[in-house]
Amino acid sequence: MIVITLDHLNQIHKHALKIYPEECCGLLLGTIKDKQKTLIEVFPAENSWTPEENELFPKTTHDTQKILSKQNRFSIAPEVVFNVQKEARSRQLQIIGVYHSHPDYIAVPSEFDRAIAWAEYSYIIVSVTSNNVIDLKTWQLDNTKNFRPEALQIIKVNS
Repeated sequence: MIVITLDHLNQIHKHALKIYPEECCGLLLGTIKDKQKTLIEVFPAENSWTPEENELFPKTTHDTQKILSKQNRFSIAPEVVFNVQKEARSRQLQIIGVYHSHPDYIAVPSEFDRAIAWAEYSYIIVSVTSNNVIDLKTWQLDNTKNFRPEALQIIKVNS
């Protein structure tokens, strides 16, 4: 399970709408205790996907007719992940997951999402159109490298 606040949810929604029609992406910083992840901070990142990365990942059957671009792929630069991880550790936090959007597509992981996923992370996917967030779901890899829905608890924090 992952616990997030309404403010975190709104941050992710706003980022997805701002970056549309490209995929937005970012890191989720928080804590893990007794298999429960608690989101403390949303770290929006630049989608650094480049055409050169198309050669690193073979196209899936679903992709054969697509031009692969930031509209259907995302990447977070390794140096960004490293720096965020370093900063998180200094604050007794860790990267607990990744979020990204699926412009004009459902909030279900793609084969590409599965290929780049890490088992310990939560993956929040936001389905977005040009002017609306349609859906948000969170996923986690199981021990057979397949995504399973992850429980999401949204809490309201009094300011």
